Amino acid sequence: MSSAELHPDDVAGLGNRLAGELVAPGDELYDQYRHVWNGMIDRRPAIIARCRSSDDVVAAVNFARTHGLLLAVRGGGHSFAGFSTCDGGMVLDLSAMRTVQVDPDHRVARAQGGVTWAVYDAATHAHGLASTGGLVSTTGIAGLTLGGGIGWLQRRWGLACDNLLSAEVVTATGEIVRASESENPELFWGLRGGGGNFGVVTEFEFRLHPVTDVIGGLMLFTADRAGRVMRAYRDYVSACPDELTTWLSMVTAPAADFVPAPMHGRPALAVLACHCGDPADAEAALLPLRDLQPEVDLIGPMPYPQLQSVLDEDLPPGVRCYLKSGYTPALTDSLIGVIAEHTSAMPSPASTFDFHHMGGAIARVHDRATAFGDRRSAFCFNIVGVWDQAEDDDANLAWVRSFASALTPFDTGGVYVNFTAEDASVQAAYGDEKYGRLKALKQQYDPTNLFKLNQNVIP
Repeated sequence: MSSAELHPDDVAGLGNRLAGELVAPGDELYDQYRHVWNGMIDRRPAIIARCRSSDDVVAAVNFARTHGLLLAVRGGGHSFAGFSTCDGGMVLDLSAMRTVQVDPDHRVARAQGGVTWAVYDAATHAHGLASTGGLVSTTGIAGLTLGGGIGWLQRRWGLACDNLLSAEVVTATGEIVRASESENPELFWGLRGGGGNFGVVTEFEFRLHPVTDVIGGLMLFTADRAGRVMRAYRDYVSACPDELTTWLSMVTAPAADFVPAPMHGRPALAVLACHCGDPADAEAALLPLRDLQPEVDLIGPMPYPQLQSVLDEDLPPGVRCYLKSGYTPALTDSLIGVIAEHTSAMPSPASTFDFHHMGGAIARVHDRATAFGDRRSAFCFNIVGVWDQAEDDDANLAWVRSFASALTPFDTGGVYVNFTAEDASVQAAYGDEKYGRLKALKQQYDPTNLFKLNQNVIP
């Protein structure tokens, strides 16, 4: 059914059933609520259901299914691919569902589906606790966790999905179910890496860990030293303790007071780090990096939520973004050469190439224990094109695609599902065995593919 065929009485009936609000074109807040983080995405849904409870979500799902509406589910609205909005259909908006309940005695947090990591971290940090939660605090907990959840604490405490204890899910039939190791365990398996394919998660229950202050931040090196530093980093991470999560990022150095003037506006290599163990151990673990004599060293003690927000200003709402990702088993000299070549002339100073060190707790989880695709590769890389103006789209898209093509000989063929938008790469994200299992789960919970705006598994 098209939006034009919706009867006003039906829409009014849905509005009356919601504790939240129903927003439509022409309403004062429509433009505010229809926008998502990626400025490339400009879509106009027929209705936006601003849900405030699981019952609201049930009503919205039933309405979309009954009326044949295209359905987009919005948590934090950070989906770079634009999955959290649509043209002519319904946006089921969870952003008003932002309650976090912390049980410090049992080290458990329960968070509604519209919570962002900033809200979650503030609530858990008050009790000296945390769980793995992405790299940017404005990201929603829902999308990141359902796709796996790379983050600052990953090598010590695992991915976000590894800390998930249970989830409340509204299925395509409007049923509310609970998923955990003991209740609907196959659905629970699929939710940990399989994305938003199986329903709307209205509540997440996470395991928490003792984390207050961390030793974190970044170092900067001039681009002419990048090759030597990357080769040293390759050897360095082979013996890193689990408490230390690091990644490389090729960036354009900002014109900031903490950056030497000759580096301003020029390519640079950043090493980003988070040590979530004993501070005395952190100093020893970071010493080999400091021995490389970075031009800038901003790694030091800080509250974990502060580290979670250090990249927020680099990725504000409304930027235009396109990215591609992959995994690689090793940082070879040839790969370093390709990275140097393609990052020497990025068309936008806001773009980055990120190279995440994996392993640690991630690799200790059995590969079949969750739907997450690749726990064995040493590194996950991400080519992040970020720019401001629409007239620069072609140049930036071409740069990301060309770079990705040049990296093909070095990757495993898999992708981190949260970093992809192409349908053709979804099966590659999981491999044949897991994808087959996900298809069977999709057939069970969403045979008509109501939840198709995601990294979609076809039933």
